[in-house]
Amino acid sequence: WKWKEEGEKWLFRLFNSPAPTISPPTSPLLKGSPFLLSLSLSPSSHFPCSLRRRLTCLHLLCRLVREAHAKGANIVLIQELFEGYYFCQAQREDYFQRAKPYKDHPTIARMQKLAKELGVVIPVSFFEEANTAHYNSIAIIDADGTDLGIYRKSHIPDGPGYQEKFYFNPGDTGFKVVFQTKFAKIGVAICWDQWFPEAARAMVLQGAEVLFYPTAIGSEPQDQGLDSRDHWRRVMQGHAGANVVPLVASNRIGKEIIETEHGPSQITFYGNSFIAGPTGEIVAEADDKTEAVLVAQFDLEKIKSKRQSWGVFRDRRPDLYKVLLTMDGNL
Repeated sequence: WKWKEEGEKWLFRLFNSPAPTISPPTSPLLKGSPFLLSLSLSPSSHFPCSLRRRLTCLHLLCRLVREAHAKGANIVLIQELFEGYYFCQAQREDYFQRAKPYKDHPTIARMQKLAKELGVVIPVSFFEEANTAHYNSIAIIDADGTDLGIYRKSHIPDGPGYQEKFYFNPGDTGFKVVFQTKFAKIGVAICWDQWFPEAARAMVLQGAEVLFYPTAIGSEPQDQGLDSRDHWRRVMQGHAGANVVPLVASNRIGKEIIETEHGPSQITFYGNSFIAGPTGEIVAEADDKTEAVLVAQFDLEKIKSKRQSWGVFRDRRPDLYKVLLTMDGNL
């Protein structure tokens, strides 16, 4: 994010990455999404990636990050599980080979070098192995290459095509993790987390100035006619408006086919990556098929003043919300 002379503004760029039809699975590496605080959103092109071609994927990813930086991006959000196809369509033990420990993770190390070279912030999604546990995690790399820490996905979905509970333990970092980067204080959550208003509120309560949601969501294998994109988008627009913060969501595009124990499973990812403003309005949005570069700008100081004057945090009643700590509503 670049500081503008006229005030504290930033440029965002968000990437939407298409994936070609692939069988056996060799889905795309989904591109990054640089982001805003004076925002710019830019979905970009896809390229194929498989376990056997991981280094090729990373080489292409680095090229795309450089391209985003050249266009003004200072924070580049790479999409959820970007190193290859969305393997959670199937329950296969061999896919655990994709997991690596957080410490000395080769992809994180490579992104640290790139972040330092370009002076950009890069949240890096990865499949984490932690002794006997496995997590869907994201490391936040600051503009000087410093690793600021990780967030582990808290809400783990389980359903046809999205069998994440087979691979991931529920995250243990909680939403106390808000990251002070060079350009802004950011809150980052992952995909299914985006459906929970408690997560967004927790991050903004701790000072997050913008929310980021790397995502992998699309059609439902058991019902190809079910399209959740409007619901998905409106839920996050609500988070932005309720908390008076900009919000960015990046999603992949394209069709991915994976062999499962019950035969081939197919998801068509619907893209529609977007930037929402602090009242929940859509400021920039991609479609579900094509590459695009979308730009919008926000003044964080003005948004901070609006958030304070609107009173949604001043008038909260935490003493009345204890029911939220229960599973069934009984205190």
